[in-house]
Amino acid sequence: MKRILITGANGQIGSELRETLAAQYGSDQVISIDLNKPAGYDAKKLGVLESVDVTDRQAIEKIIDQYQVGTVFHLVGILSGKGELNPDLAWNVNVSSLKYVLDFAKEKSLRVFWPSSIAVFGPTSPKEQTPQITTLEPTSIYGVTKVAGELLCNYYFNKYRVDVRSLRFPGLISYKTPPGGGTTDYAVEIFYEALKRQAYTSFLKRDTVLPMMYMPDAIRAILELMASPSDDLTIRTSYNLTAISFSVAELATEIQKHIPAFQLSTDPDHRQKIADSWPRSIDDSIARRDWGWRHAFDLSAMTREMLKNLQAQ
Repeated sequence: MKRILITGANGQIGSELRETLAAQYGSDQVISIDLNKPAGYDAKKLGVLESVDVTDRQAIEKIIDQYQVGTVFHLVGILSGKGELNPDLAWNVNVSSLKYVLDFAKEKSLRVFWPSSIAVFGPTSPKEQTPQITTLEPTSIYGVTKVAGELLCNYYFNKYRVDVRSLRFPGLISYKTPPGGGTTDYAVEIFYEALKRQAYTSFLKRDTVLPMMYMPDAIRAILELMASPSDDLTIRTSYNLTAISFSVAELATEIQKHIPAFQLSTDPDHRQKIADSWPRSIDDSIARRDWGWRHAFDLSAMTREMLKNLQAQ
C-alpha cells in the first residue's frame, strides 16, 4: 500500500487529519512533514514526522520517494493575517510548494488534496449565497495565492490528468489546536477567553458575519471528497463548502447561554478589512449534488462541543 503524506501536519487541519488517517490506515502508513516537532509527539500513534521546509523542492521529493508516497494532503499555508505581514513568504509557501507537489503528482502518479478558502472571494463577489462560479478578485495576498492555487490545480488536472481535489473552506473552529493567524481566528479565541476570563475583545466588529465550520465536519468533508469516484466530480478548481454563518455577536450570545457572565467587546484591526471583503454565506449546492456533502454541526451544537471539550482540557 502506498503511504500518505501530510504537509503542514502540525497546523489546524493537519493535526486532526493526521490523527484520523493514522487511526484509519495505521500510523505506519502516515508520513507528516512540518518545520517543528511538538513536545511529546507520539510517532507510534501518529506516524513519522519529518522536519522539512516545503519551499525546498528537493527535500519534498526525497520524502515522497523515501516513503513511497501515493497520496499527498498538501495542507501547509500562511494564513490571511500573517500573510499580509510577509507577502513574499505567503507566495512561496502557498503557491510555489503547491506547484512542486503537482509536478511530483504528474511524474509519480500521486493523488493530491489541497485546501482553498473563502479568501478567493473579494469585494466584487456576491456577499450572500456566493455561487461556485463567480468573480474572484481577493484583496489579501492569502486570497491571491488561493486563486493562483485553484487555477494551478485545474490546469494540472486538464493538462496532465493529475487527480487533484480541493475544498474552499470557510472559517474553521477547533478545540485541539490554537489559532494560526487567520481572519476567522476570533471564533476560536473567543472560547478560550470565555472560559479563562469570561470576557473577550474581538478584532472584528460585532455585526461581522462570516461562513464557519466545526473541524469534525471539515475533516469528514476531506475524506468524503477523496473517497468519491473521479467521474462524479465536476469541479477541479475547488468546491464551495459551508456549514453555518453567524456574526461575532451571535456567537457571543450562544456562549452566554452556557456562561451567563461572558462579555464581548470589540477593537477591530487590519483583519476587519479582509473580513469585509469576504462572503457572509456560501452556496455549496454543487458539492452537495456531486458527492453528497452534508454538515452535521449547527451553531448551537458547535458551541456546546467546543466549551465541553475545552473545559475537559
